[in-house]
Amino acid sequence: MTIPLFNSIASWLLKKRYHQIELFLKYPAEVQEEVLFQLLEIAEDTEYGKKYDFTSIESYEAFRQRMPIVSYEEIEGDIERTRRGEQNVFWPTGIKWFAKSSGTTNAKSKFIPVSSEALEDCHYKSGKDLLCLYLNNNEDSQLFTGKSLRLGGSKELYEDNGSFFGDLSAILIDNMPLWAEFSSTPSSKVSLMSEWESKLRAIIKESTQENVTSLAGVPSWMLVLLNNVIQETGKDNLFQIWENLEVYFHGGVSFSPYKEQYRKLLPRKNFRYYEIYNASEGFFAIQDRNNADDLLLMLDYGIFYEFVPMQDYGTEAQKAIPLWEVQLNINYAIIITTNSGLWRYKIGDTVRFTSIDPYRIKITGRTKHHINVFGEELIIENAEEALKNVCMKTGAQIKDYTAGPIFMAGAEKGGHEWIIEFRKPPEDVDYFTEFLDNALKSLNSDYEAKRYNNITLKLPKVHIARENLFYDWLKAKDKLGGQHKIPRLSNKRNYIEELLHMNK
Repeated sequence: MTIPLFNSIASWLLKKRYHQIELFLKYPAEVQEEVLFQLLEIAEDTEYGKKYDFTSIESYEAFRQRMPIVSYEEIEGDIERTRRGEQNVFWPTGIKWFAKSSGTTNAKSKFIPVSSEALEDCHYKSGKDLLCLYLNNNEDSQLFTGKSLRLGGSKELYEDNGSFFGDLSAILIDNMPLWAEFSSTPSSKVSLMSEWESKLRAIIKESTQENVTSLAGVPSWMLVLLNNVIQETGKDNLFQIWENLEVYFHGGVSFSPYKEQYRKLLPRKNFRYYEIYNASEGFFAIQDRNNADDLLLMLDYGIFYEFVPMQDYGTEAQKAIPLWEVQLNINYAIIITTNSGLWRYKIGDTVRFTSIDPYRIKITGRTKHHINVFGEELIIENAEEALKNVCMKTGAQIKDYTAGPIFMAGAEKGGHEWIIEFRKPPEDVDYFTEFLDNALKSLNSDYEAKRYNNITLKLPKVHIARENLFYDWLKAKDKLGGQHKIPRLSNKRNYIEELLHMNK
C-alpha cells in the first residue's frame, strides 16, 4: 500500500468516528447515565458490587447516596490485594496492569489499576479520537504520510506477584496496537528503555532518519529532546530536519511556560498545537478546535464524571454533582467512576467549564497547592516532610517558606526556587540544599525521575530570607492575622519574584 493511499484510508476511518462523538455532543446526560449503569451492571458480582448492592441502584441519586467518595489512601488496601493476585474485588475482569504514579500523602508512589477495558475503550480510543478531531478540523492534513515522534516515560515495566507496573506511557506502548506501532517512532524497544540518556541518544538516532509529521509528549520532556536534536544536527529549527512536521500533541503539564520556546524551534505560523488531558486513571478531554485553549470532555470512554465545587471541597458541605448540573466558571474538583473499578475516586485535579453545550473545560490545577511545571507533582505533604527531615539532619529551624518553578530558557534546564526564613539557619546552605533535594527524591518518584542526572530539573536554588520577610509581605497585602499566609508551593513565579524583590 502506498503512503498517500494509507494516509487517505486512515483519515477516512478515523473521521467516521466523528458521528459517534456527535452523539454524546447532542445527548451528554443520557450518554453519561448509560455509562454509569453499564459500569454498575458489569461490576454487580464483584466484592464492591455485593457490598454496595449494585443491582438495586436504579438512579443516579441512589448511586450518590450509596457510594462514598474516596481517596487513594482509602482504597489502597484493596488495590494491594489485587496487585498480589486477588481478582473480582472492584472490577470483574482480571487486572494485571498498574500505572505507577506519585502524589499521595503517605507513600512514595501509588498504583492505579488499568483494566483491559480501560486500555481499549479509553486510552486507545482516545488516541484515535484525538486524530479524528484533528483531521476533522484540518482536511489538508498529511499526518499519515509520515510518523509521530512519541516521547513516553523512561521507566521500564516491572513484574510483581504476577502483575505489572510502570509508567502509564510504558504500559500503553507495551500493549500498543499494530496500527499505532506502524505510524510511530521510535520503536517500542527504544521507547521502553529505562536509562534516559541512552534512550535520548537512541530516539535521536532513529527519529532523525524518519519523516516525522507530528510530535506527542509532555512539554518539559519533549523540550529536552528537541533541544538535543537541534544540538546534535546543528540545524537552526526543526523544520530543517522534518520539513513535513505539522502538529504537536501535548499534555501532562501546563504548556504556557513553554510556548515561546516551542515557537523558536517551530517557526511556522501555521504549525498547530493540540492539548490533551489524560492521567493514570483515564483519558478525559481533547482539544477539539484549532487554536482553542479549552478541551472537549469525552463522555463515552467508560468514565462517569462527578464534580465538587472547590469552595465546598473537604468540608461538611461537600456534595458531588453530575455533569448535567455543572455551571460555568466555577472551580470543581473531579470525581470519577471508571471501567478499571475506581468508584467515586478523587483524582486531585480541578477544572473549570468554559462551555456546557458542548461540555468544554480548562484544567485549573490541583486540589492542593503544588508544583507540577515539569510533571514532578510536588505537593505540600512532600515539601513539609522533606523540610522536617532536613531540619532534623542539620539542626535548622524554619519559620516560613515558599517555593516556585524556575522555567526552562532555551537549553537551560528548569528547577525549583525556595525562599526560606529560618529561626535557626543551617551552618551550610549548600549542605542543606543537597539534603532537601535528596529528601524530596525519596518522597516523590516523579520528582526523582525529573532530577535524574539533572536531565529536566537541576538542583534546587535556596535563598535565606531576611528576618520578617514573610510578615512584611503579608502586611503589604493587608493580610496579617487570621488564616492568611503565603502559599507554600506555586506553579507560578509571582510570589517568588515579589519576595526576592523585598529580600534586601
